Amino acid sequence: MNETTPPVEWWFSRHPRSVGRARARLREQALAWGLAAGTTDTAVLLISELISNAVRHARVPPGRRIAARAALASGVLRVEVCDACDDPPVPRQASATDESGRGLALVDMLADAWNVQPRPYGIGKTVWFELRVTNACVNSSDQWPDLDVGFAPWTVTWDS
Repeated sequence: MNETTPPVEWWFSRHPRSVGRARARLREQALAWGLAAGTTDTAVLLISELISNAVRHARVPPGRRIAARAALASGVLRVEVCDACDDPPVPRQASATDESGRGLALVDMLADAWNVQPRPYGIGKTVWFELRVTNACVNSSDQWPDLDVGFAPWTVTWDS
């Protein structure tokens, strides 16, 4: 990314309160990047679903954290959520009376692209989504930054 719009990374505990914290962090960053309100609202909803899945369903030892990353390049916002569980998320067919089970359906419906992949150099997986943006300070490069090579270019925030 260029110097004015570096990608960011946040670390969260595996606790339900982390969902709200992730929403707040992404909303702050979207404002700093000048994203449209609709794009911001969609991104905040989708990160909420992915963090919720990591909190509720990742079977990992105590003390493992969840990483969330956001990058803006070439008119696309990419958000990633990483946890230490190797099991991929499983979409559910929620009934009209179910109170949960719609998260991945929302991601599939609202994101321009999404997927899950194993984390390189480590245990676990990364679930990511992308949204096209039209009015932001974006990188003119057509290359995505390598999001798993280290923390030096990232702004990192720890939450407990």
